[in-house]
Amino acid sequence: METAGGAGAKQPILLHTVKNSRRNNLNRIFAAIYAAAIFTLLSHHILSLITSPSFITLSLLAADILFCFMWATTQSFRIRTVYRTVYPDRLELTNQELKAIDVFVCTADPYKEPPLGVVNTALSLMGFDYPAPEKISVYISDDGGSQLTLFAFMEAAKFAKYWLPFCRRRRLMDTCPDVFFRSSYSSNVETEELKNMYEKMRHKIENTLERGEVDENYLVDDKEREIIKKWSEGNFTRQDHPTVIQVILENKKDKDKSGVPMPNLIYVAREKSKMSTHHFKAGALNTLLRVSAVMTNAPIVLTQDCDMYSNDPQTLRRALCYFSDSNRKPNLGYIQFPQRFHSLNKNDIYANEFKGLFIANPLGMDGLSGPSYVGSGCFFSRRVFFGGPSSFVDPENPQLRPHNIVEKPIGSQSILDLAHHVAGCNYEDQTSWGSKLGFRYGSLVEDYYTGYRLQCEGWKSVFCHPKRAAFLGDIPINLNDLLSQTKRWALGLGDVAFSKHNPIIFGTRYMGLLMGLAYSHYAFWPTLCVPITVYAFIPQLALLNDISIFPKVSNAMFWVYVFLFVGSYAQDCLEFIMADGTFLRWWSDQRMFLIRGLTSYLFGTMEYITRSMGIASDGFNVTSKVVDSEQGKRYEQGIFEFGVHSPMIVVLSTAAILNLAAALWGILKIWGGEVSIDGLVLQVFVASFASVNGWPIYEAMFMRSDEGRIPRKTTIVSILSAATLYVIVSFLFPK
Repeated sequence: METAGGAGAKQPILLHTVKNSRRNNLNRIFAAIYAAAIFTLLSHHILSLITSPSFITLSLLAADILFCFMWATTQSFRIRTVYRTVYPDRLELTNQELKAIDVFVCTADPYKEPPLGVVNTALSLMGFDYPAPEKISVYISDDGGSQLTLFAFMEAAKFAKYWLPFCRRRRLMDTCPDVFFRSSYSSNVETEELKNMYEKMRHKIENTLERGEVDENYLVDDKEREIIKKWSEGNFTRQDHPTVIQVILENKKDKDKSGVPMPNLIYVAREKSKMSTHHFKAGALNTLLRVSAVMTNAPIVLTQDCDMYSNDPQTLRRALCYFSDSNRKPNLGYIQFPQRFHSLNKNDIYANEFKGLFIANPLGMDGLSGPSYVGSGCFFSRRVFFGGPSSFVDPENPQLRPHNIVEKPIGSQSILDLAHHVAGCNYEDQTSWGSKLGFRYGSLVEDYYTGYRLQCEGWKSVFCHPKRAAFLGDIPINLNDLLSQTKRWALGLGDVAFSKHNPIIFGTRYMGLLMGLAYSHYAFWPTLCVPITVYAFIPQLALLNDISIFPKVSNAMFWVYVFLFVGSYAQDCLEFIMADGTFLRWWSDQRMFLIRGLTSYLFGTMEYITRSMGIASDGFNVTSKVVDSEQGKRYEQGIFEFGVHSPMIVVLSTAAILNLAAALWGILKIWGGEVSIDGLVLQVFVASFASVNGWPIYEAMFMRSDEGRIPRKTTIVSILSAATLYVIVSFLFPK
């Protein structure tokens, strides 16, 4: 953007700035020292393996090699960390310069992702602070093909005619109705009337969800009845139904109560057939990409999870500070905002913030080629989905090209016919969609994989991290949902790590070493299950059998172990706190790192291996956004929610029991003078450290009686498993 200066010259307006982190040089120095210590450790393992080969020595070597590899990949995030600042108040756009934006909101199951929550997300996005709201188009992808979701948005459209002008007049920051009405707002006649309207809408939506169908009494005219009638015609099921595209609001026809044109609001349920392949979220997004191209074809596309509502109406303007900058690089592909969450309990016991994934690591990647795509809160240039910056992949149909201008109204029959056609379940057959066009297929973590492939093609990205969260989302409040979610991530990451697009080889070739390592860090995340499992069981079983496996205190290698442990944890803690974290939340984060390694990473890796052998797997499961009141109370109190018997919890409990037994055994042995502290101090420390982290597990096994405890069956199986492992090791290594 530019403004007039002296003597008729034009001076550029500074819309954003960037500065390097002061920690960069310190990180590089520390990395060099730490690398030397790693080399010393691996040399020690190799010499030990040569002189006295054993299963234990080999296991420790394998574990430490993987730990060292993952440490090396993290250095790519610490070499060139940058911080950006944007100035949305300086953005001055004429009506001709205002860019249109297509917003994609995806939902898949009305019972796991309640329609009222999805409605609140959409209304908050429609409330962006933008001079031309008619240039905003919100597309709802309903992969569940549910009349309940469509009805919810029909009701939301009626409410929006009052809500949006209210947001503009009051300059609300909380444009999500549910958030606003739960806040301490100033009450007056207008707000109370609006609240009553919201409550009536909420009651209709929730009652419809409870009934499982739309009540005829809620449909006010023949048009609404005709819309809902589709679900009663033929065999309309979740996995087998025709395309449904419904224009709920059209900016050329619909105006709010202040006379301002409304944003477009379009409901899309892509065609499903039992005989066709359904790519999960990426497939739904590609359908929206094509449907929106036919109907509005805005140059900017925002992808948003159904539970991530807008928390700052200035967010669109912040993104435009980059997209509208005349000095920006032509290869700028997307602007990624961090995923942040509301309703976290005080210490974030499940580490739902993922500070590394969503804040610290993107800041580091921003100094290279830019952050990865994390699925939500990302503004794309539509052009990125059609080939690299210097190449173009023709989508075959000219009306899908990114620079095509749509001249007909979105509700015209010809536009709707074409939109239905491109949303067909067989439309992508024999095309480049999912491979060279659009969001990429080939992994359950389609966001990570899409961003990775786009950056391999030459696109750059920017990380925008304002103080006020741009978007806020829901979080899992029970351990089972959390572990299932991260197991799905682990399974999808394996698809990338062991493919021809492996980041170490393919990524490094096209993006450079540091970006290749950054993407490798994510791709090989699940392999951390190997070293975590090794250190969760082998030192403890050895200790219970009086086998010393670590150097004595008098040995110089002892201090190498101490330095590697303390250095790694201290740096991680510092980075966490520098990202606006607290020590107790960091403790939760490192504890969940160990828990995920023994559960979701381990079982995700095992499932990937079995699937590669042709054994069927569960595939994609939607994480439930429904909150049970009792679970919610326990979560607020910082109490872990187990509640179900599962193999993952059995492994976790078995490890916890073994570590506690080993720690107590070692301490008693040393206290009684039966063994020298010099030889077993590291093993006792490892077992004790794990035991301290395992307190919520012991509490859930032996001290709780609520529904969220670990089931007695799980506790019994875990105790028997721990005892069996001890007996086996005692037999193999007799004292």
